[in-house]
Amino acid sequence: MSAGAAHIVVVDDEAEARAMIGDYLRLHGFDVALCEGGRALRAHIAERTPDLVVLDLNMPEEDGLSIVRDLKARSAIPIIMLTATASPIDRVVGLELGADDYLPKPCELRELVARVRSVLRRAQGAPATQPEPATPTPPAARRIRFGTKWLEPDSLRLSDDDGLAQPLTRSEYDLLKAFADHPKRALSRERLLDLADARDPDAFDRAIDVRINRIRKKIEPDPGNPRFIRTVRGLGYVFRPEGD
Repeated sequence: MSAGAAHIVVVDDEAEARAMIGDYLRLHGFDVALCEGGRALRAHIAERTPDLVVLDLNMPEEDGLSIVRDLKARSAIPIIMLTATASPIDRVVGLELGADDYLPKPCELRELVARVRSVLRRAQGAPATQPEPATPTPPAARRIRFGTKWLEPDSLRLSDDDGLAQPLTRSEYDLLKAFADHPKRALSRERLLDLADARDPDAFDRAIDVRINRIRKKIEPDPGNPRFIRTVRGLGYVFRPEGD
């Protein structure tokens, strides 16, 4: 295995399932660790930070949504959820909590590898966490105002007026960048998915909406009454820099 192989952690309480997924990912060149639940995952992360986590949502020790919430509150490690439920509710909640993608379980392993590579590409260059810079941001650095926050494209960073960083996933950054590049222009969901490289192969209708809701909670003074990222009825969304 190459020294630069991405480190993937597979979390599943079913030993046979996690071993099968782990073996297949290793076959495709990834550096894989296997964990049986949330406790084992946290212990592993304390020793080594993964590049991505493949997480089963339905586990008896601690449900996957709780793990997603805890992990995203402390880091920006990408997460792909695996869910056996036919209902989309868990997927919606998982995406709202910050998960980056999902697959139904049992999953097609070739598709899982494709999703892993796609999420890793989106995350490439983004820091695992959002630390404060060692020195002040140079005055010339490009910054874009998004409601209560500033987006810094050069550092893939979102911060408030005091310079305090707001955790930001790569998919959220890509959407903000798409809005910044097309201010005051109504963008359809299809166009946003293309611009942000966030297209869902399963055409999950609410995927773009839950991402927008996550962003609004971070940049809008009143997320329930958004002024800066506005809904365009029957089309999609528009970024209004002045909040009008």
